[in-house]
Amino acid sequence: MRRESGNAAIEFIFVALMILVPIAYFVTAVASIQRSNVGVAQAAREAGRAFATGESTADAVARAGAAVRLALADQGLPDDAEMRFVPAEASCRSGSVTPALAPGAVFAVCVVRHTRLPGVPTLLAGHGITTVGRYLIHVDDFRTVAPP
Repeated sequence: MRRESGNAAIEFIFVALMILVPIAYFVTAVASIQRSNVGVAQAAREAGRAFATGESTADAVARAGAAVRLALADQGLPDDAEMRFVPAEASCRSGSVTPALAPGAVFAVCVVRHTRLPGVPTLLAGHGITTVGRYLIHVDDFRTVAPP
């Protein structure tokens, strides 16, 4: 009986570390990916709204880029996302189009960001996990737009 006194505490610490460390890593990794997912979704939505309210196409593209930077900064993410405009029916992987701020124009804005898993070397993780935000832009049919 004497030889086993104190073993329960050591066994508890060992088992707790074996279970809690992977759970803590998993929660951290999921939170990191979710933060990136929320950030790009918000960035795409804000970019679409900023584009649709621009004065000209050049102004609208600049406003959309600024909206992406602000939305990512709001989530504490670096400005490393790619913004692209694609046809309305296409996925974000398809070819990009030149956006036009014309009445009745319909297209989508995509914000793509690669998230690295915390604590995983680049050699093993590659580009990490890609998160994509997509927002469909419909310019008002009765909107007057300044000439380009």
